[in-house]
Amino acid sequence: MFVLIPVEDTPSIIVCNTCRFSSEEREDAHGKRGGALLAEHLRKYGADVASNEMPCLFACSRHCSVHLRAPGKIGYVLGDFRPDDNSANAILAFFRLYRDSEHGVVPYSQWPEGVKGHFIVRTPPPGFTVG
Repeated sequence: MFVLIPVEDTPSIIVCNTCRFSSEEREDAHGKRGGALLAEHLRKYGADVASNEMPCLFACSRHCSVHLRAPGKIGYVLGDFRPDDNSANAILAFFRLYRDSEHGVVPYSQWPEGVKGHFIVRTPPPGFTVG
C-alpha cells in the first residue's frame, strides 16, 4: 500500500532507506540496508538539517540515493554514495549551501569534492520551470 505522509514543507533531504549496501550486497553484516545506514549518518552529523526517509527513490542502479528539496528551489537527486561518514558529510555540506542559496543553485567551485559526479537529476520546483 502506498501512503503519503505529510511533512513540513521546508528545505530537507529525503533519503532512500531501502537502497542497497553495495552493488554486491543488499545489506551489511548486521542486516541493515545501505540507505538506512546513510540516513543514520546524516542524522548523526546533520542536527541542523531536516531529513526524512522513504522507501525507494527509483534510483536503484545509483544507490545510495538522496533527494534535496526546498520550497521554490530546484531539487536534486544524487546517488552512488557509500553509506558512511564521508558521504554524509559531503551531502550535508552541499545541502547547507543549497539551503542557503536563492534558487537552489550552488556554484560548482563551491561543491564539496564528495558530491561531484553524484548528481543524477535536477527538478524544477512545483509551479516553475527553468529558462
